[in-house]
Amino acid sequence: MAQITLDKVTKQFGHVIAVDDVSICIEDGEFFALLGPSGCGKTTTLRLIAGLETPTAGRILIGGREVTDLPPRERDVAMVFQDYALYPHMTILDNIGYPLKVRGVAKGEIRERASEAAQNLQIGHLLERRPAQLSGGQQQRAAVARSIVHKPQVFLFDEPLSNLDAKLRLEARGFLKHLQHELGVTTVYVTHDQAEAMALASHIAVMCAGKVVQVGTPREVYRLPRTTFVASFIGNPPMNLLPCRLELGSSGAYLAGSTFRLDVTPLRPRLSGLHDGQELILGVRPEHLTLSEREKPQTIPGEVYAVQPLGAECLVTLQVGETAISARLFTDEPPVGMGRAWVEVQLDRALLYRASGELVEG
Repeated sequence: MAQITLDKVTKQFGHVIAVDDVSICIEDGEFFALLGPSGCGKTTTLRLIAGLETPTAGRILIGGREVTDLPPRERDVAMVFQDYALYPHMTILDNIGYPLKVRGVAKGEIRERASEAAQNLQIGHLLERRPAQLSGGQQQRAAVARSIVHKPQVFLFDEPLSNLDAKLRLEARGFLKHLQHELGVTTVYVTHDQAEAMALASHIAVMCAGKVVQVGTPREVYRLPRTTFVASFIGNPPMNLLPCRLELGSSGAYLAGSTFRLDVTPLRPRLSGLHDGQELILGVRPEHLTLSEREKPQTIPGEVYAVQPLGAECLVTLQVGETAISARLFTDEPPVGMGRAWVEVQLDRALLYRASGELVEG
């Protein structure tokens, strides 16, 4: 078993708290992503699991064994870095086989196991080349082959696709997901790219300022972000967030913004515990907005700012007061012309957040 447990782990560098009281459990065989913007603590968390950093407080367990103070070589983990960290003076064969060499494995077995790993990753014909003679995608596969050659309990990936172009990144994403499924090795994957995390991981931990702010499946963090930070970070484009004020009366319930008054009477059961005049934030995904030719009770007026045809769909950006919102239209025929327009909100898919950023439960 290679379950990974972080129990109230904190890492402090001087006066800076890089990882702040993090507790997560990563199940055996799971593909788990640490997602967040630069500086949020995700790479430091990965380095703590690897043993490259020591926690200031808390415990780390791998496979039920506490490894908090153990060096990396005693943790049975393999790490793939952003820059691949291949030795430039060595052949690809020697690079892949290096983890076995330092463990004292015989030369014949090193060559056999390194060749097998390379063949599995479709770079068996490149074993006599050096890293500089390989493309970025080939170097990435060589780094992965080096990580799997000694069959570790855990794979740790630190933004391994960030140096690849868009096409290679898409191909590598599929290759990594297939490989992890085939090997069944517990994998922790650090990225700032929410599309990568959504596509690869079975569970995602979203981090902000050293803290884990939400853990869930890709579907859970996308459909029900617990804070406006998660809502604004997950999705491309992200969730639209419109500041507004709640108006409650005998005739119905409304959200009043600077330029709109939206009838949200159908949401009344979810508004219990809120009071008239309370400041809120309306959250709605771009795909849950549709353009309307006229004003309706569930429409928001705006000025069309930009229309972006994207092939099978179209992205329309509108200016609503001082806030820009996006509507994703599933059509290959973009609307013609600019000017005033209305967007209709699918209220059953809309979310409400308190002014402080927490989701209104309902």
